[in-house]
Formats: sequence, C-alpha cells, structure tokens
Amino acid sequence: MLVVMQSHATPDEIRAICEKIETLGFRAHSVEGAQRYAVAVTGDLRGIETCGLEEMPGVQEIIRISKPYKLVSRESKAEDTVVRFANSDVTIGGEEFALIAGPCSVESRAQTLTIAEKVAAAGAKFFRGGAYKPRTSPYAFQGMGVEGLKILAEVREKFGMLIVTEAVDTEALEAIEDYADMIQIGARNMQNFSLLKRAGRSPLPVLLKRGLSATLEELLMSAEYIMSEGNRNVVLCERGVRTFADHSRNTLDLSVIPAAQKLSHLPIISDPSHGTGKRDRVTPLALASAAVGADGLIIEVHHDPDHALSDGPQSLFPEQFAAMVDQLRGILSVVHRTLNVEPPKGRTQANTQAARS
Repeated sequence: MLVVMQSHATPDEIRAICEKIETLGFRAHSVEGAQRYAVAVTGDLRGIETCGLEEMPGVQEIIRISKPYKLVSRESKAEDTVVRFANSDVTIGGEEFALIAGPCSVESRAQTLTIAEKVAAAGAKFFRGGAYKPRTSPYAFQGMGVEGLKILAEVREKFGMLIVTEAVDTEALEAIEDYADMIQIGARNMQNFSLLKRAGRSPLPVLLKRGLSATLEELLMSAEYIMSEGNRNVVLCERGVRTFADHSRNTLDLSVIPAAQKLSHLPIISDPSHGTGKRDRVTPLALASAAVGADGLIIEVHHDPDHALSDGPQSLFPEQFAAMVDQLRGILSVVHRTLNVEPPKGRTQANTQAARS
C-alpha cells in the first residue's frame, strides 16, 4: 500500500500518518520522489482496508501496490534511484556510468596495489576485491579476511577509489563496515535472508548479485528484504545464470536488464566476467551490457591471471581493461551516458568508522 501525500502536506501530517501505520502493526517507509511524497506500508495487508488513512489530513490518495516487492517496485517510486556514497560525489545510477574493477581476490598487498594503480588510471572509480571468498571447494583459497580489508582500505587512501567487497556472513559484514564503501552480496547468498536483513541495517550501500538460477522476481524480492530494513541504497547485478550451455561458465542474461528497469527503480549493473568465465568474451559482453542500458559494469582484472588464486581465466589483463574502457566511451555517448574522468574521493577509514557509529 502507498499513501500518497498532498503537495502541501506538512511534516506533522506526514509524521501522524507514519505513527498511525505503526500503531496498526505495519511498517512505514518514506518514499520521496521528484513529483510526490509518499509513505509505503509494508506487512501482511491481506484483507486489510485503508484503515481510515485516506481521511487523515494531508493524504491525497491510497494506492494498492500489486507487486509482492513493494519498496523495490516502480509502483512505489517512478523515478530512477541514484545510489550515493558518503563523502563522495561518485554515484551508481543516473547519467554517470559506473566502473567497478579489480581482482577476484585480495592475494597480497603488492598484487592489489599493482592492479589498483592500473584500473584507476584506466578510469575505474570503484575497486573490487574479495577479502572473504565463498568457494565451491573447502580447500580452495578462502581470502585474507581482515588483513585483506586493510589492504583494500590502503587502496582507497592511495588511489581514491571506493571499495566494493563481498560479505559471506554477518561477521564478515560487520568487519567490512569498518573498511569498505559498499557491501557485495554474492550469488550464493542472494537468498541468505538473515544476511540480507543485516545488510538492510547497514549504513553502506549494497550490491546484490543475482543467484545462480534465480528468476528476476526472486532477485527483486531479495532486494526487498534489504530495503524493508531501511537501507534504500541497493544496486542489482546481473552476473549470469546456469543453463544447458557449455561454451561459457554461465549465460549472461542481458534481457534481464531492461526487464528489471521496467519493474524496479533500482540501478542494475552487469558482471560479464562471471557471466562468461572466458577472458575473450568479457569485453564484447561488457559493451553489449552498456548498449542495452546497464548502469555500470563490474569487471575482474589481474596483472598475472595465470597465477591468480581465483578466477584467473575470466580476468582481463590491465591493458585489455583499458582498451575496453576506450571502446565503452563510444557506446556510452550513443546511449546518453558519461564516464566521470575526475578522480573520486573515497572515505577515509576514520570517516568509515564514524559512519558506522
């Protein structure tokens, strides 16, 4: 349910609506758009009428939202969401196209700083790297943990890029809040509902990857879990799904990008690295992602992929990444998107810890 307020509604009238909703046993969520201010009502609304809300001062109308994902739906917010970051002018969504690049795993300080320097010079404003790695085999490299997060924080201080890194559980998420700028929820955890709820209570934006065999509705419902806890800064990510195909690691579903944009106001980016698993196919699918309207890319880059501890075969060499960015600029000009050429300003670690507290 969406309670649409009149244009001249006062703060006291809006507050009264929220209090009424809470007393009825539901949750109230402010939805502020360019053309209207509304309050979304979530909870089990089956059989519940408007409860007299339409008669309260400042209310324009009551709208029933047909989709099961209420806060994520365009029915609750018509305008595209632009995800913003503390102490930075870099965004995901809107006119600017987001570039997230880096290795699959943080393997060492030297490896990480080497790659960071290269991708920053090519135009990436976000640096990706896993300090915690969910692996199919329990014997595979699981990441450096907090030591890896400290290296990522050094990347931010040295090169100004914002840090995106994956949380595999709530303990890792709490550590990430001290060091990073964005929490990644990986494909294997897309339906880890306790982790989604904890991410929803975080001050950091969340990058939510589509599950290995998840439908679009399942992805949007997972985003709803995060947003229902209060975190509205959510970015969706198409990273390929499993199909019968054997010519690639996964099948990158580019058709889901415009479909998601029709149903939801949240930005959506593409991961052609995991979507193909093949280095020579990453650039073509990255360019295609931009052409169909993706809000950004997340690309794996490694200076020595033959010796990478994870995902070497799908990692671009730094010079390949730079060449891809050059090609990308031409496509972005056609779809009316831009790449910000100014170096970003990431949070200092002091600012990160202050934001958490």
